[in-house]
Amino acid sequence: MKDQLGRHINLKSTPQRIISLVPSQTELLYDLGLEERIIGVTKFCVHPKRALVNKTVVGGTKDVKYELIQSLKPDVILCNKEENTKEIVSTLEKISTVHVSDIYTLQDSLALIKQYGELFSAENSAENLITTITSEWKSFKAFVKDASEKKVAYFIWRKPWMVAGNNTFIDFLLKENRFINAFGEKARYPEVLLSELKMMEDIDYILLSSEPFPFKQKHIDEIHRELPSVKIILVDGEYFSWYGSRLQNAFKYFESLYKKI
Repeated sequence: MKDQLGRHINLKSTPQRIISLVPSQTELLYDLGLEERIIGVTKFCVHPKRALVNKTVVGGTKDVKYELIQSLKPDVILCNKEENTKEIVSTLEKISTVHVSDIYTLQDSLALIKQYGELFSAENSAENLITTITSEWKSFKAFVKDASEKKVAYFIWRKPWMVAGNNTFIDFLLKENRFINAFGEKARYPEVLLSELKMMEDIDYILLSSEPFPFKQKHIDEIHRELPSVKIILVDGEYFSWYGSRLQNAFKYFESLYKKI
C-alpha cells in the first residue's frame, strides 16, 4: 500500500495500536469503529470528546512528544502533509510506520477513507461512510445548481489577517457552495490587509471561521469599523476544513448556511 504522498506503507499485519496526529482523522477512526485500537491523539482531537479523556495525549499537531510516542509502541502513526511538518514525519519514521494523507478535494477525502478501510480491515464501515458522504454531496449539488454565485473572503486568522486561498480543501468546498473565492488567485493561506477588501466592491460576504482562530462577534465589529458596509457571517470551520467523517453532516450545514445567506 502507498499513502497519499505515494510513500510505501509496509506492515506485516493489520495495525492494532494507532496514534493519530490529525483531529479530523481521529474522528474518522472512531466512526470507522476503531476506538479500541487508538492509543494516542493530539490535544486538538476534540471529536469525539471522550478521545481526550480516554486516550494518551501526545502533544499538538506540530509539537509532538517523541519519547511518549515511542513508549506507546504504535504499529502505525497517522499524519497529514498540511497538519504535520516534514521534520515530524521524518522523526516519527524512526519510531514506527507513518501514513501521510494529502487532501485537496472531496475525492481525496473519499480515497483516504477507502485507504483506512483497507489498512485497518474496516472495509464495510468505510464503504458505508463513503456512500453516505457521496449521497449527501450529490444532494447538495442539486440544491445549489441554480443558485447565483457569491463572492466571499474566508478568514482563518487574525494578527495577521489570513485567508484561505487556492490549492486548499477550504477553497474546494467554497466552490462546491458556488462561492467565488475573493483570494482564489493567491496560494494556500496568504496574509492580507483589510484595505485590500476595500478595493473589492463586488464582494458579497466575509466568512469568519470558528477555527483555527476562534472568530467571535467582537471581530465582526472590528472589521465593520474598517468595512462598514460588508456583510459578515460566522461559519463553522470544522465543516469547511475537516475532511473525514464530519463530511457526512457538512452538506446539511452548507444547505442551512445557504438558506441563511
